[in-house]
Amino acid sequence: MMFQKRDVTWIRYLINKCKKQLRQGLEEEYVTVCTKSFEPMVILRLLQINYVKLNGNFKLIPAELKWLQWKGCPFETVPSNFCPCDLAVLDLSESKITKFSGGKWWNCYHIKMIEKLLVLDLHKCYNLTSVPNLSQNRVLEKLNLERCVRLSKLHRTVGRLSLLTYLNLRDCSSLVEFPNDVSGLTKLETLILSGCHKLRELPGNIGCMISLKELLADETAISKLPVSISHLTKLERLNLKLCSKLTQVPVCLGEVSSLRELILVSSALEELPDSIGSLPKLEMLSLMHTPLTEIPDSIGNLKALTDLDLGHRSIRELPASIGKLSQLKELRINRCPSLTKLPGSVKGLACLVLFQLDWSSIMELPDEFGTLGMIEKLELRSSKSLRFLPESIGNMMNLTTLTLSLSGIAELPDSIGNLERLAHLEMIKCKQLEKLPASFGRLKNLRRLVMTETLLKALPENFGMLSNLAILEMQKIPDLQQPQNIEEDRELKHVVLPMSFSNLFSLEELNCRAWKISGNISNDFEKLTSLKILNLRDNNFCSLPSSLNGLLTLKNLFLSDCKELKSLPPLPSSLIELDIANCISLEIISDLSKLEILRDLNVTNCKKIMDIPGLECLGLLRRLYVIGCNRCFPAVKRRLTKVALKHLRNLAVPASEIPSWFSKEIKSFSKPKNCDIKGIIIGVVVSLDQSNPSEFLTGVPLPSLVDIQAKILRQNKQVFSTTLYLLGVPDTDEDQLYLSRYMDFHPLVLMVRDGDEIKVEMTNQPCYKGLKLKKCGIHLVFENSDDIDCDEGFLDESQWSVSEKLAKFFSSL
Repeated sequence: MMFQKRDVTWIRYLINKCKKQLRQGLEEEYVTVCTKSFEPMVILRLLQINYVKLNGNFKLIPAELKWLQWKGCPFETVPSNFCPCDLAVLDLSESKITKFSGGKWWNCYHIKMIEKLLVLDLHKCYNLTSVPNLSQNRVLEKLNLERCVRLSKLHRTVGRLSLLTYLNLRDCSSLVEFPNDVSGLTKLETLILSGCHKLRELPGNIGCMISLKELLADETAISKLPVSISHLTKLERLNLKLCSKLTQVPVCLGEVSSLRELILVSSALEELPDSIGSLPKLEMLSLMHTPLTEIPDSIGNLKALTDLDLGHRSIRELPASIGKLSQLKELRINRCPSLTKLPGSVKGLACLVLFQLDWSSIMELPDEFGTLGMIEKLELRSSKSLRFLPESIGNMMNLTTLTLSLSGIAELPDSIGNLERLAHLEMIKCKQLEKLPASFGRLKNLRRLVMTETLLKALPENFGMLSNLAILEMQKIPDLQQPQNIEEDRELKHVVLPMSFSNLFSLEELNCRAWKISGNISNDFEKLTSLKILNLRDNNFCSLPSSLNGLLTLKNLFLSDCKELKSLPPLPSSLIELDIANCISLEIISDLSKLEILRDLNVTNCKKIMDIPGLECLGLLRRLYVIGCNRCFPAVKRRLTKVALKHLRNLAVPASEIPSWFSKEIKSFSKPKNCDIKGIIIGVVVSLDQSNPSEFLTGVPLPSLVDIQAKILRQNKQVFSTTLYLLGVPDTDEDQLYLSRYMDFHPLVLMVRDGDEIKVEMTNQPCYKGLKLKKCGIHLVFENSDDIDCDEGFLDESQWSVSEKLAKFFSSL
């Protein structure tokens, strides 16, 4: 369809009018347009005026309009003089309309307006209480009333729309009844009643909907299905999820031979009729979260079934006929605590790809289980009674994922080495697992191995043969208690990595925290050139390789609490984060000047180090923690240049003073004229009484002090608070200074307004009982107050930038 020149001119006029209103900062909910603008558009057929308010004579809108989308229409009723008689599509979704029938405005013109409608979309019309009398319409195909939450019933004429194919009533939460007579809906293919919580029954003659393919009645109050449902010979999908009053389904449901998907999740279903086995095309059956205790033997007749979910039920046993489901691909039997064994007939599930048996009481898997050669994912989480896997598991040549986390597995079968395609193996918190089989190294395709918090004390010698291993997580919880005797201490310390470990060339992430690795880590460790994250926290080794420069992609290195480590070798320039906190034997740190992109450096409680060479070259450093490092602080403070201090967001040092130009609190914030606030710096001096132990819910001390907050008060009411990020917990009673700089994108800065009070104080119930807040100070950083990059030696002290004043402060300590 071509527009005439005058039509284009008027369209441009409308566009420019809207743009002009937006430029003027119009704050009304709607853009207002005069109906006279449409008068020249004589051949207009498609009109989209979303969230527009029309003023004027509605007769000026072309009467031959075919398609109208007016989302967010502001009127409660259709204007009386608006009656395009050829309208095929009417979209008034998200509008304020309240009804479509009754009232003086509902005249013959409006009846004519709906006569030719093919599509009527009223979804999200939250105030709509009724739909129009559609007796004059013979052609309507789609009716969308989704989320019309005040709609309590439908006009009876809806049941006579002989060409209607789609009816959506999703989340019409006030709908209590459906038209009793739906004999006219012979073309309806999709009926959506999901979320109609007050709808108690379906029409008795629902069987007249002979074209129905999809019936979604989930989250409704229906208590039974009409017997006539057996006449729905084209029904493919039936969803009755969360129908909490539905206790049974009729025997005649087995006559719906076209059904492909039956969902009864979280219904009150107490019994499944034998006729369920008469559904020859059923592909998906979901019975999760139902009170069913038995599955009928007839389930074995579902030859087309590919997906079966029996989880979260009181089922005691599976019927032997389940082995006849030769096309089944996915079987879920999660959280069935009464199920203690599987029938040997499971060997017949030749096409099974996914098998989930999480949170079960299964004590063993049958030997026949290994014949399921098509399985790709086997998940046995929290099967605490399961201690061993059958040797036949090695025959599952397509297995790619094996999940045993929180299970009672004490030993893996030697045949596991035959699983050539196994890529993911998860054994989190397998508290009985003490060793891996010698065949483990044959898992050549293993990419991810997670075995945290197990009893493993050593890795097989051929572990390095896992040539594709990229992620290895085997951390344990640090042992905070001292060994009871010397022999126990020695046993714990003699843990070494196998010689072949350095052959893991694909390894990207390694976490072996608290493995009690002792002695010297071999120089061959530098061969792990793909490493990006290396976590060796809480180990007992005394030295690292002479250089780690070969780890060219390493970004995060965690060595905290390695209490016997004496020196830190040269590190790769790719490093972003370095944590060596609580390495109490550490004496030497190699030159860090080449770590140009390092952002985080934590040397908390490293009491023996004398210096951090190269610190002044770390131009991108954002966080520096030297808490409790009294020996090296004189050298460190000389390296804290103005440039470094400008970029630091968090700094923690052994000190007992706060800059004198900080304010104890901001009683009434006031922004200078034409000058925006760019940041807030908060300083606190604290001490931690080491004789006053603290208790933690996890049993493991927190890595930071979390008991001090910054607050914004407006008219004596708190409007915002944030916990100061005080990483690094001192192991001394001495005072420590923490500085935190909050940038202009942080809520603490964004939310402050003129007249607000900013204060710093302890929380009411501190985690650290011996923590004392001795001093605190706040400094506001305004625009241009920290922007001087050149040497400021020639400037007067009052003209110094914030960073220059900080540098002078630290040099004076």
